[in-house]
Amino acid sequence: MVMIGTDFGTQTSSFCSVKTYQELFLPYCAKVGRWIHENTNWKTFAHSCGSVERFIPSFIEAGIDILNPVQCSAVGMGPEHLKNTYGDHIAFWGGGVDTQHVLPFGTPEEVRKQVLERCRIFSRDGGFVFNTIHNVQARTPVKNIVAMLEAVHEFNGVQMPAA
Repeated sequence: MVMIGTDFGTQTSSFCSVKTYQELFLPYCAKVGRWIHENTNWKTFAHSCGSVERFIPSFIEAGIDILNPVQCSAVGMGPEHLKNTYGDHIAFWGGGVDTQHVLPFGTPEEVRKQVLERCRIFSRDGGFVFNTIHNVQARTPVKNIVAMLEAVHEFNGVQMPAA
């Protein structure tokens, strides 16, 4: 896998316009993506945090196979919308649980519920790798991390070993 890209989004908007992306970044990304796909069996991976829904068509045009993170808490990044609109064209790596609000501050049941819901949405017809939206932050309750892992196992039908 080869990573292409940089952060184009903020919580509520973007760092540049789609036109600027298409003029300055898309030609380079497309050239790299084309070479990767023509010469290897690798995938291209775009890392771009925040509200990047407006860029996803351009990412797809550039030959990006995978988007990470999937910051569902940012404007326009609703899981159902993303999967329904782009799920046939790009894989989602992340978005499994909100690391800004739910994982650090929610209850284990809220974590479990969000993980199961995100897995249900994003895994439909493939194209999903479970991951948190961002890194797990310091002071996140261990019981919430355990709830996240147990929910992923539950979704996948995997029996957790007894402690």
